[in-house]
Amino acid sequence: MSWLEKLLPPKIQQSNAADRRTVPEGLWIKCPACDSVLYKSDLEQNQNVCPSCSHHHRIGARARLNVFLDNEGRYEIGQEVLPIDALKFKDSRKYPERLKEALESTGETDALVVMGGTVMGIGLVAACFEFEFMGGSMGSVVGERFARAVQTAIEQKVPFVCFTATGGARMQEGLLSLMQMAKTNASLTRLAKKGLPYISVLTDPTMGGVSAGFAFIGDVVIAEPKALIGFAGPRVIESTVRVTLPEGFQRAEFLLTKGAVDLICDRRELRKTIANTLAMLTRQSADAVA
Repeated sequence: MSWLEKLLPPKIQQSNAADRRTVPEGLWIKCPACDSVLYKSDLEQNQNVCPSCSHHHRIGARARLNVFLDNEGRYEIGQEVLPIDALKFKDSRKYPERLKEALESTGETDALVVMGGTVMGIGLVAACFEFEFMGGSMGSVVGERFARAVQTAIEQKVPFVCFTATGGARMQEGLLSLMQMAKTNASLTRLAKKGLPYISVLTDPTMGGVSAGFAFIGDVVIAEPKALIGFAGPRVIESTVRVTLPEGFQRAEFLLTKGAVDLICDRRELRKTIANTLAMLTRQSADAVA
């Protein structure tokens, strides 16, 4: 016992370090943009947007849909479609092992969650990628759920909205994954022939086969601030072509100047912005989104 501990009254002394009070893990989050220390629950109530600098932290699929859709009338689409290991794929680990780990960490059965419902009274079908499920990679289940979402929108004659957050195609499914690019785009062609709007919302990150497929073919393409959007990543491009890329390359603001996206919208304004846009595209009364 040190001389200082001897001077402390018995009630203040702590003989066991394990008895000392500690702050529970995950209670605080440090913003990577401004270094502000944020209370996790406050950040979540602000839709995972930093109140100090407006940095958009990544957000899970269900959390996003919960704040985007109206509370009443929600229903899930395609949740019964589950992944299988058709190729018996194994890299450093078996594919089923990776799927099990992703399920345990996210609570999702695959990387796309689809729900029907309304946003400020306007009916629609919304699909949202879960990036924490194997990097939001697009495999057969993602393609099938996407196609079913679009088909439901066609049957109900409502718009379709998709929030992307993905690294691209899922390598564990090989060509079966790459086929989903054609499958999803074909379903959107059917949607367009019916005259139904498709809004694509690009979040951080949107890369690979998804960006090369349906991400940029929306009637309106919206991006979140500073979202990383492209095909190959900046480091891959620099190492391949051996050039220094311009500041902000592949960020939403850079793409806006090049005309690749229509607008950049703060996440906290997305619900109102999309509702107003759909009201115009579907010729509904403005009172529907007042």
